[in-house]
Amino acid sequence: MNMKSKMRRHGVILGAAIVCALAGVVVSNAAQTWSMPNAASYTYNLAPGDSSAPITPPSNQAVMLLGSQTSAGYRGVAMATILHVPSSFIEWVGLESPSGAAITQGFSGTPGTHIVYLDFSHLVDVEVGGPDTITIHNANSIAQTGTLELIW
Repeated sequence: MNMKSKMRRHGVILGAAIVCALAGVVVSNAAQTWSMPNAASYTYNLAPGDSSAPITPPSNQAVMLLGSQTSAGYRGVAMATILHVPSSFIEWVGLESPSGAAITQGFSGTPGTHIVYLDFSHLVDVEVGGPDTITIHNANSIAQTGTLELIW
């Protein structure tokens, strides 16, 4: 093997080593961090006029509230993003369940203030329970069931 051929082979190996090193640097700087969200699920089976136990959302961060009403004839879904400001109020913006789905928004620390309807007939809703809590309330004349999810 002549000297020119050896030099060419070494040059190709050196070039490949440089390309691998550069690719390693680029890949190591492109790391992605994955984090799993926290979640809490609350099932409810409320008699007429009843409210759930108070639910305390996490403080000082956006919390996704997803509700599904599963009682036959009154099914529905709703969602809102809420913010719990400790000892002050609950703030929210979201979308009411059909029929007549509409944007819902506001803030309050007053118990009983409507946040979002979970059912088709707008008789089961999530309400402000106080400055630090929310509750699910059944204003229907029959028992209602469903699930409320909080994701943060």
